[in-house]
Amino acid sequence: MSIIVNKNSRVIVQGITGSEGTFHATQMMEYGTNIVGGVTPGKGGMTALDGAVPVFNSVEEARKKTNANVSIIFVPPAFAAEAIIEASDAGIEVIVCITEGIPVHDMVTVKKIIDANGTRLVGPNCPGIITVDECKLGIMPGFITRRGTIGVISKSGTLTYEAIDQLVKVGLGQTTAIGIGGDPIIGTDMRSILELFEKDEETEAVVLIGEIGGQMEIDAARWAKANMTKPIVGFIAGQTAPPGRRMGHAGAIVSGGDDTAEAKMRILAECGITVCESVADIGIKTLEVLNKD
Repeated sequence: MSIIVNKNSRVIVQGITGSEGTFHATQMMEYGTNIVGGVTPGKGGMTALDGAVPVFNSVEEARKKTNANVSIIFVPPAFAAEAIIEASDAGIEVIVCITEGIPVHDMVTVKKIIDANGTRLVGPNCPGIITVDECKLGIMPGFITRRGTIGVISKSGTLTYEAIDQLVKVGLGQTTAIGIGGDPIIGTDMRSILELFEKDEETEAVVLIGEIGGQMEIDAARWAKANMTKPIVGFIAGQTAPPGRRMGHAGAIVSGGDDTAEAKMRILAECGITVCESVADIGIKTLEVLNKD
């Protein structure tokens, strides 16, 4: 099993004829992702990826012609919010948006619309999602993954790759790895991903990588304490970040209270999560937790 996407997902690529869209769509197709179409306004009727994929003028047309249910967006920030809304209104069930730098006020509008439409959005400003050996959506390097039983959730793209690499080196593979993005407003939060991993029969444990700023990790941990039967290994990035200074992601800023790394680590531990003091401990801690259980 898997969460969110799998080998049967029918994927369209918004922005497929741009340099980013072309490059990453090629990588995704080579991994095995079922790309059935692309969307670039004004270029309908053309083909992309060396003639392998038809291009349509709109998501609505692409969905009707290909029966697509998933979209990935490689569109510049000024147009990305509109692209998300277009896909959601067209009935696409899952949207992955890689774009960084979408204005917050645009995402406020997007969030209202996707919630009303019942659309799942991953991102924006994220590396995407990969269900190992089935479907890769985004910019994650597929070759570092290995099929296994560990689910991975992360705010950080780089730390997603680091966690996967460490798991593989200690002999553990992944079911699905998802980078949810580090912007202040994103489509899918950690709690909802934990719920999916809890229901997934193949996932035996979860690695959760958070960072300073906001309450998402705390909400997820408290939900997990009350509802999760599978072990979680957690890491919080930004332990040396000074208050009031943004560190990397737009959402990674400490305003006081429980959004510091220290406070989050303490609360995660209180909720029964195995907390790593160093990012270098993720692989070995996960192995220890599995062996203990």
